[in-house]
Amino acid sequence: MKFLGIDLGWRSGASGLCCLSWQAGELQLIDIGIEKAIESIITWVETVVPPTEPAIIAVDAPTIIPNATGMRLADKLTHKHFGRYHAGSYPANLNRPFAQNTVGFGEALESRGFIHAPTIEPQKPGRYQIEVYPHPAMVNLFKLDRILKYKKGRLQERRVEISKLRQYIIEIMPILEPRLNLGKALKSSQRNPLFGEIPSTTATLKQLEDKLDSLICAYIAAYWWYWGKEKNWVLGDRSSGYIIVPGKP
Repeated sequence: MKFLGIDLGWRSGASGLCCLSWQAGELQLIDIGIEKAIESIITWVETVVPPTEPAIIAVDAPTIIPNATGMRLADKLTHKHFGRYHAGSYPANLNRPFAQNTVGFGEALESRGFIHAPTIEPQKPGRYQIEVYPHPAMVNLFKLDRILKYKKGRLQERRVEISKLRQYIIEIMPILEPRLNLGKALKSSQRNPLFGEIPSTTATLKQLEDKLDSLICAYIAAYWWYWGKEKNWVLGDRSSGYIIVPGKP
């Protein structure tokens, strides 16, 4: 079973892509990178997950948007439960300029057999997709008092925050269940920009941000598959849109 995380560029920005694989009772980091064009992202999905192989794809973007205006129930619930942590999601409706792209991406995955999975039988192989939002997931998994603010602000402040995120990934994810084994990636950290020196330019920092977000997305996919509703929250539903959030370990 594979777990793909896609930090989707909602309009025309770059997207972070990550693939984890379930091997010998733990998760291994298989691939991580950046793509810009939707066609290239789909090609990547088809390459890492052949048509007969099971996988769950976690997308950080609103892939179900039935409402013409206003805010989806799922988005409202992120504000209700995670607003105090500054982790409420951006409102999605069909009048937003990104809507066609994000909904279209979900439909493209469906056409390739990845069905929406707001409910799941834990640890059953299949081809699924879910919508996720990394900030609430990090609040719960890492037991944060507020989100890590690495997306906006001065460059040096963002570097500090993204360094914290990476350290949480390194220290906490290997002791969660399911376990993420980062041994090989950390041993090659000098060659692997994911765990090398924190970038010192805005452009290169953004690339690291996208990759780390995609890794979080992929882990949420694995956590959902492993535990189902026992240890996850489902904000919203299939008809109005939903967001899967891991509960606190």
